[in-house]
Amino acid sequence: MASKRELAKQLGRVTGFEQPSPELEQYRTPPEIAATVVQTAALQGDISGQIVVDIGCGTGMLALASAFCGPEAVIGADIDGTVLETAKENERQFELDTPTGWVRADVTDTPFCPPADNVTVVMNPPFGAQDSNEHADRPFLNVAAEIADVSYSIHNQGSLSFVESFAGDRDGSVTHAFEAKFDLPPVFEFHTEKSKLIDVEVFRIEW
Repeated sequence: MASKRELAKQLGRVTGFEQPSPELEQYRTPPEIAATVVQTAALQGDISGQIVVDIGCGTGMLALASAFCGPEAVIGADIDGTVLETAKENERQFELDTPTGWVRADVTDTPFCPPADNVTVVMNPPFGAQDSNEHADRPFLNVAAEIADVSYSIHNQGSLSFVESFAGDRDGSVTHAFEAKFDLPPVFEFHTEKSKLIDVEVFRIEW
């Protein structure tokens, strides 16, 4: 398995969003965070032999990071067909042995992967930063609870109590939590700063 630094360097080649949607909160997951999340999952035994599902995969950062670490298969699902085409182009940059599929679906209410007992979810759901999109991460967590044995998700700082409560209501539990820095570039016209470094939290949940 590649080191975290080597993996992040490879993931630096993953193209982001050409025309990101503010409503969908489409931001490219930083390669360093993707490498950290997936390496942590691999060391926990949550990648090898698993079907890894990236819910709201965007252009494929977390899905492709997972594909480097020996899963049985990888599925990336997103509601935006345009970004899935970019994800496919990103996949073609790498020589990957892992079977990888891309599914266009509203992941919050549509079955998009076959039932299996060896599913790990990795995801960077919307934070709900837009007024019309408050609590946008909840449907993503709900899907993870339905399809996965374990999930890794990135959330805005201060989400631990909510995530613990949400998981507990669905017979799940947060087993690991760590903080990270998310570099937010000015991708929308309402962004006034050159870039913004925000604090995020990553949670491992057993369902």
